[in-house]
This record gives sequence, C-alpha cells and structure tokens, in this order.
Amino acid sequence: MGEIKTYLNYINGVWLSSSSGVVEESINPANRHEIVGYVQNSTLADVNEAVESALGAKLAWRKMSGAARGEYLYKVANKLERRLDEIATMMTLEMGKTFPEAKGETARGIAILRYYAGEGMRKIGDVIPSTDSEALMFTTRVPLGVVGVITPWNFPVAIPIWKIAPALIFGNTIVFKPAQETAVTAALVMECFQEAGIPAGVVNMVTGQGDVIGQAIADHPDIHGITFTGSDRIGKIVGQRALAKGAKYQLEMGGKNPIIVVNDADLDLAVEATVSGGLRSTGQKCTATSRVIVQSGVYDAFKEKLLQRVKEIRVGPGMDAATWMGPCASEKQYHTVLSYIAKGIEEGGTLLCGGGKVEDEGLDAGYYIAPTVFENVTSAMTIAQEEIFGPVLALIQVESFEEAIRIANDVKFGLSASIFTRDFSKMLAFMNDIDAGLVRINAESAGVELQAPFGGVKMSSSGSREQGQAAIEFYTDIKTVFIKS
Repeated sequence: MGEIKTYLNYINGVWLSSSSGVVEESINPANRHEIVGYVQNSTLADVNEAVESALGAKLAWRKMSGAARGEYLYKVANKLERRLDEIATMMTLEMGKTFPEAKGETARGIAILRYYAGEGMRKIGDVIPSTDSEALMFTTRVPLGVVGVITPWNFPVAIPIWKIAPALIFGNTIVFKPAQETAVTAALVMECFQEAGIPAGVVNMVTGQGDVIGQAIADHPDIHGITFTGSDRIGKIVGQRALAKGAKYQLEMGGKNPIIVVNDADLDLAVEATVSGGLRSTGQKCTATSRVIVQSGVYDAFKEKLLQRVKEIRVGPGMDAATWMGPCASEKQYHTVLSYIAKGIEEGGTLLCGGGKVEDEGLDAGYYIAPTVFENVTSAMTIAQEEIFGPVLALIQVESFEEAIRIANDVKFGLSASIFTRDFSKMLAFMNDIDAGLVRINAESAGVELQAPFGGVKMSSSGSREQGQAAIEFYTDIKTVFIKS
C-alpha cells in the first residue's frame, strides 16, 4: 500500500489533528497485520470546537435558498462519483465487504445526494384555511440548527450520506462522528464535501471513541438534533441524553429479521433470498435475515437446497473477484459472532454447517467465519432473540402460517420481515399482522430504496423514519404562520 497516511478531523473547513495528539490504527479485517491508515482519537475539546464551528455557519447556511444548498449536494455527488473506485476500495480494505458491494454502496451514496439535492426545490409547507376571512394562515418548515450524526461501520458511505444529505438540504449544519473502524472511509467522503466547496463549518467530522465523542455529541447543549444508527444498548443511552437536554433524536437500532417460507413458496427463490439477505455483507446489515421460519410441508426440501447453496459460498478477501463473502469487520465483531455460535450450540441448536473460523489456506490472518446454519432452534434461544450481526442463520420449523407469524413477532425488534408465498390472502395477512417497519413479499429482507421511508417498530427505531421525503419530518420543525392585514 505504500506509505500509510494519517487522517485528520475536519472542522471549520480545515483538517486538524485532535487535541489529544493520539492516533489509532485502522486495520484491514481480511489481514489483521495490514494497517489501512491512522485516525484521530479525539477528545471533548475537539467536539466543542466542531460544534462552535457548526454554530457559526448555521445562520448563513439556513438563509441560503434550498436550490442553492442543493447545488452543493450535486457538486458533492459529482466529486464522489469521480472517486467511486478509490472510496469503494478503501471501504473494502477497511471493513471487509466485497468490492462490488462497496461500489454499489458508494453509487447509492451518490444517488442519495442527488435525490436530496432535488428536495431543495420541493414544497415545505401548506396553506390552511383560517376562520378569519381576512387572514392568511400557512405552515413552513425550519431547520433544527446543529445536528449530530453518529453512524456505524457496516455502511460507512451510505448511512452517513442518508443522514447528512437531508440534514443539509433542510438547512442544518453538521457534527459527524463516524465509527472508528471505518473512519478512513469517512475522511475520504469528507474530502468530497471539501472539494465541492461547501462553506466552512457547515459539515464537520470528529473521530474517536463512542464513549467520548458520541457521548459529547449527545450531551452538548448546542446540538439540537441527534441522528444515530447502531446497537439498541447505545441507542437507548443516546436517546435518554438527548431527551434530558431537550434535543430531537432519531434512533435506528437494528433488527432480528425473519423470513417466512410457507408450503406454497417458490423454494429456489426463497433459498436465494435467504442466502443473499442473510449472508451477503457477512450478515452485517441491520436488515439481514437472521431467523428462517419454514412451514413443515417444505422444511426438508428447503433445508437441503439451502445447505447446498451455503456450501457453495466462496469466502475470502473482498478485493478478490472470486469472493462472495468477506470477513467480519473487526476482531471485536469476529469474537462476538463466535460467542453467539457457541451459545447456540450450548442451548441445544443443531449445527448444520459452518460454526467457526474458516480454515482455508491464506485466510488465517483475517477475521473469517464460515457461513453458519442452525436447526432445531426455538424462539426462546439466544440466537433467535438477539442481533448477531454475522453470517448465522437459525432455522425454525413451524406447522402453520399463524404459528410462523407468532414466532416472527416474538422478539423485541421489528425492522424488516419477508415472506415467500403465492397465496394472496397470506400476503395480505402478513402485511397486516407482522411487526415490522419494512415488509417484503417474495423478496429478501435486506432491501431498502432511498426514496422510501426506512425504519422499524418496537426496539428497532425510535419512531421516526429516515430516507425519502419522510426525512423532512425529523430534520425540521413546523412553524405555523398567521398573517392579518
């Protein structure tokens, strides 16, 4: 890779070292001996500087027209597009997903920027009839002010952009804390904002540990809104801290997503969706299929087809064109997934394939886990209740469609859910009865589109929605105006 670069914080349009003077290694999970870059381990002082910068830029950015703000987003999209392969390569090296997946994610980030650039020309209010015939009453929308953006490592381009782009187009300024595991990729994205000439202070990035930087963002009195994607444990803390200071908050906290396969399903289609939805990106998606609930009439046939397909999966480095599934994103995630597999065995699940480190030659330096399938799983087991965030599928056999719905809903999460059936009445019942914010019929659970609202129910989300035109609901407040002549 040549010389290993040190990446800085981006505050008030300038790249700065952290006040701590300490940097951390970003490691390639496909080869733990390879350092991708060095990133800042920042402090509260750096967050305070970034917030002060965002506050200073807030008024001028807010007063700019939506169309003018949109032009900046178009410019960022163009810069990102020119650097697509470079950024996708860094994403693969830094967190392990395959290069085609990384390219697809970066392209999605570009599309999100262009989508929200167009939002600057759309309506932001309504005229409302007044009881006073000589008055005009209408609503408009105003930005929150400074928004804190806290993002995870699994989608280091798409998730930050789907938060930052709507926040900006609706007139907010940003303090951005990326996951430390993918802070190099985040820095490259920030370079695109700088190259596009976005005014100093409008977008700021501070890297560091979550319990320092994330907590500082959650606690800072001059941050008026916080958008967070991550674990439900941390999300609860962020929400509580935001509530305590009166800030608006938006939490996306994962899922335990089921796929239901009923007796009349197209099994080949269902198997492919299960494998793609559950194991692509090494299962490290909040919408990934985790529980596979199969009706008894097709259980054996489905299991046979699934195991055959899983055993064909090629595991390896994400930059290898032959690789279908890369490593876990970090040593911590690797050990977390292994601990869940051990728990599944301990609690009585039957391991059908996988279950441990990949032993293939040349992969011993990476955080590789073989695609894993359990059966004889009950809804009470840990691997059927907790988010694993790894390449682990739990097969649950049921007798009836009604039992399948009951088990699918028997978790604290409710993000995404999928069913495979040819029966229209079952499709309708699934739509109505499943506890999920994203309902997919004859399609994998891990599919979201940028123009549609995204979010879950129960412990998956805080109730608000991301993406599409729904984003305006979080990033703005409604102002009702009454004019009397």
